[in-house]
Amino acid sequence: MVSTASSYLDPLLFAVLPYVVFFTFFLVTIQRYRMRTFSYSSLSSQFLENRRHFWGLVPFHYGILVVLTGHVVAFLFPRELLLFNSRPIRLYILEASALIFGLLTLVGLVASVARRFEVSKIRKVTSVSDWVLFALLLVQVVSGIYVAVFHPWGSSWFAASVTPYLWSLVKMNPDFTSIAAMPLSVKLHIVNAYLVIGFMPFTRLVHVLVVPNPYLWRRPQVVRWYRRPGPSPAGKS
Repeated sequence: MVSTASSYLDPLLFAVLPYVVFFTFFLVTIQRYRMRTFSYSSLSSQFLENRRHFWGLVPFHYGILVVLTGHVVAFLFPRELLLFNSRPIRLYILEASALIFGLLTLVGLVASVARRFEVSKIRKVTSVSDWVLFALLLVQVVSGIYVAVFHPWGSSWFAASVTPYLWSLVKMNPDFTSIAAMPLSVKLHIVNAYLVIGFMPFTRLVHVLVVPNPYLWRRPQVVRWYRRPGPSPAGKS
């Protein structure tokens, strides 16, 4: 029953969904940038609360940058990566490092979510799209760590099996044969990555597309604060 359902879902999830996602990503991203340029911001809440912001932001960004860099390297240079992993000690170090930075990403992400739950000022400025994005990111990071622990040597099998699939998408000739044989957790990780990319243009995560370059030449953004007028110091005397 499971294999039958998978045979129907795999073409939809791994041959159709990627194109729907990237079409949505580029269309909405361009439209948003043209119509609401100033919305390309992280909308940082740092000025509302800084200490917990630091302990969530820093681990998450350092962790995710390293993890994403590893994925990009495996996609662009699969042969070189497989050659690097041919020495067991190098493979062990690479896998352990990837897991450590994955855990660092999770620590930062959980700290950021907890901060938004527990600090009332931050909770008030957190939108529904923020919560959806956090949920998708949590699924992505947790599933990635699960895969790293229970399906090890991911850097090698990613380069050997996932990279050819991704390049087949680029060439407009999707071949998901290698993905169809993957464990369910790996499939979840891939599909959720598509969902994160597709949802990204609707969230504050779009700031990664413009940081830091446009800030060098775009017009200053004016922020005005409004509050109820209180009694003047003279009135209190």
